[in-house]
Amino acid sequence: MNTKIFHLYLQSLLFVLISFVPFLCFCLDTDTLTSNITFRDSDTIISGRHVFKLGFFSPPNNTNRYLAVFYNVSEETAVWIANRDRPLNDSSGTVTFSRNGNLVLTNGRNETLWSTNVTDTYPRNTSAQIHDNGNLVLRDTTTGSMIWESFAYPSHVLLPTMRITDNIYTRHKVILTTWINGSDPEPGSWTSGLEALNVPQIFIWNNGRPHWRSGPWNGMILSGVPDMYSPYLAAFSLWNDSTGTFYYTPHETTFLMRITHNTTGNLVQTMWNIQQRNWDITWVAIENQCDVYQTCGPFGSCNIRDTPICSCIRGFEPVNTEEWENGNWTSGCARRRQLQCSLSSNTSGNGDGFLRLPFTKVPDFAERFPSREPNVCRTRCMSNCSCIAYAHDPYIGCMSWSEPLVDFQRFNGVGIDLFLRLEASELDNNSDRMLVIIIPVVVGFAAISFVIIIAWFWNKRKDTKVFETEHVISSDSSAIVLKDETEKVNVEELPLFSFETLSNATYQFHENYLLGKGGFGLVYKGYLENGNVIAVKRLSAASGQGTEEFMNEVVVISKLQHRNLVRLIGCCVEGEEKMLIYEYMTNKSLDGCLFDPNHPSQKILDWKKRFNIIESIGRGLLYLHRDSRLKIIHRDLKPSNVLLDEDWNPKISDFGMARIFGGNEDFGNTSRVVGTYGYMAPEYAMEGRFSEKSDVYSFGVLMLEIVSGKKNTHYYNQELSLSLLGCAWKLWNEENGLDFVDRTIDSSNFEEEIVRCIHIALLCVQEFPNDRPSIQTVLSMLSREIVDLPMPEQPVFAEKWNRSHVGTGTTQQSSQIGYPYSNDLTITVLDGR
Repeated sequence: MNTKIFHLYLQSLLFVLISFVPFLCFCLDTDTLTSNITFRDSDTIISGRHVFKLGFFSPPNNTNRYLAVFYNVSEETAVWIANRDRPLNDSSGTVTFSRNGNLVLTNGRNETLWSTNVTDTYPRNTSAQIHDNGNLVLRDTTTGSMIWESFAYPSHVLLPTMRITDNIYTRHKVILTTWINGSDPEPGSWTSGLEALNVPQIFIWNNGRPHWRSGPWNGMILSGVPDMYSPYLAAFSLWNDSTGTFYYTPHETTFLMRITHNTTGNLVQTMWNIQQRNWDITWVAIENQCDVYQTCGPFGSCNIRDTPICSCIRGFEPVNTEEWENGNWTSGCARRRQLQCSLSSNTSGNGDGFLRLPFTKVPDFAERFPSREPNVCRTRCMSNCSCIAYAHDPYIGCMSWSEPLVDFQRFNGVGIDLFLRLEASELDNNSDRMLVIIIPVVVGFAAISFVIIIAWFWNKRKDTKVFETEHVISSDSSAIVLKDETEKVNVEELPLFSFETLSNATYQFHENYLLGKGGFGLVYKGYLENGNVIAVKRLSAASGQGTEEFMNEVVVISKLQHRNLVRLIGCCVEGEEKMLIYEYMTNKSLDGCLFDPNHPSQKILDWKKRFNIIESIGRGLLYLHRDSRLKIIHRDLKPSNVLLDEDWNPKISDFGMARIFGGNEDFGNTSRVVGTYGYMAPEYAMEGRFSEKSDVYSFGVLMLEIVSGKKNTHYYNQELSLSLLGCAWKLWNEENGLDFVDRTIDSSNFEEEIVRCIHIALLCVQEFPNDRPSIQTVLSMLSREIVDLPMPEQPVFAEKWNRSHVGTGTTQQSSQIGYPYSNDLTITVLDGR
């Protein structure tokens, strides 16, 4: 009886397994397809670092099957589709190799639905590999040469390192094409790509008609995209080759990013939010009606802040007044007075002149002439009767227009100055003369009124205002624009908190909620009314150095987006009070976790966690140094400026000392050395010379501290008269590196990896910047992409260092050198000599 029941059970189990086999997905343990592998609907291959995978999927509300590449985080993120216009209606799809080496997709009736379609006819062996950048590559296995790639045939998504192209001779383009709708990936009517004639630009087309235009590429940014004037938008490149092909590509990043051409015709850039496991929108091409191509017609100016948004450029009037007043601006504007085609040289006002229109997205159809001198542009335009406008960009040179000005837009504080040619009387007419009289009277009256109001307000409440806010919002708002009047910097999407809100959140800044203190001021833990926990960094009124660092941190960190950088939530500026509000980090600073022997982390921070902290800090530095359009040098990397979340993941904080480099800058000099002794690179401490390699030096010191569990500024070996760096060098050089390691993480399972980390750290703390690896190379060494390591030179601070090495101009407390102290957030400032 028991045997019979057992047999029935086996039969039932076998039936269930057979029934579900078609629905199971098998991941082949490879990133490569070869001729001996049959790839079916249920199979996937995953790239080496598990970023992308190749497999079959069905879109929402669609049972058809498609062969696609998608981000491994979700099958809803298909970035390339093979058979967009010939879907499978069942799960019979199979991928094989043809006789001549093409990758072929067939259905159950052996009909070819898609092929790489390389035209060579001779037989050859090939393989297909999915790369970590999402590129599916077909290679000749004999020669190793690439014969086809999916990046040359994009679908609707632009990925980092993917290229959209335009050949100015053959007019062959590589473009993005939208889906028909959200359920059908068949190519739709919207396309986007590069238009390289004259001055290269990116376009969105609807059935071939322009719908959006990026403005000219100036060598660094697309000048008609306001967000690109921020140094933190993901960087792009544009170049051309000898065949006349221009290439536009996003740079490689350390985070998951994509630019999708969606079914509404918009380009949307998103980044993967690891914590929330969703895609955050970081940029959209078309934000408002002014972004739509030629909204205001020829010679119409579009400004989203105006009502109505369209107006005629000065010297022009609507072609059809009735249509214009009804909100139909497509017919545009026409000149009131025709050009004289001569330069005004007398008081009668005859001739032509130029009207300056600042902060613009310059019109379409610009003709380029290379010149670094703006006056050359003016002279060339004035000497050509057909020239009606000109502009100058330092990277482009002269741009001129001889056709009606279309798709002209006014920005707020960014853009290019356009000089419009007008008949002289339009530059100095009677109405202008009246304005010369009226404006001073009005301004004078307003100024007197303003002074009276300010005097009253000053007596009521002495308020030193540092910022001008364009919107007044509550503490739970999500967007504000702050403007520093001296720097003219716009910082968007930064909430402004009231002093009362933060005072209540920290229980009137009670000492029980104090997290730390330093040269900037005090840091408190706070609880907002909505339950969110925050960290409040309060600038000390007695701090003479805080105001500059405060503004610098607001400007630098407000736009940074990386999982290993602390997130700035908002700020507060009221009277003498200046505060920064951050996300609260449960495990506080790495400093306390590493060096406090009574801290509970001593039993938690095993080697795996410490190695993850090292790698993650490195990835944060890589983002600062390479993944922004401009390099950002932190200049004060140390354990107290590394915070740990609830999962012990590190986030770099305190950007008050950070400096931004231009794209062509490699180093900077300063007479005001800032940072902390023990973490400063020699060239920075001695000469005020800093670069990304000075951050690498600090990172090397940090690595040695994480490995040893000892603080560099407190460590002194009496027997050997060595600093922490010197001790690490001596023990490693004697092949006794394990004696340097913190005993709480000493494990035979990780000995080789730990000693390798000491080796890498010693490469980072070498005396000369050129000898140190870049942070990108350091990460490759840590991940063993680079296996063989060069031999390091002895660190310059191998012996115990003291003040005599750096002079006497420090404001640092003496307790910083070799003795216990509680000021973990101190900022060192050296006055230049």
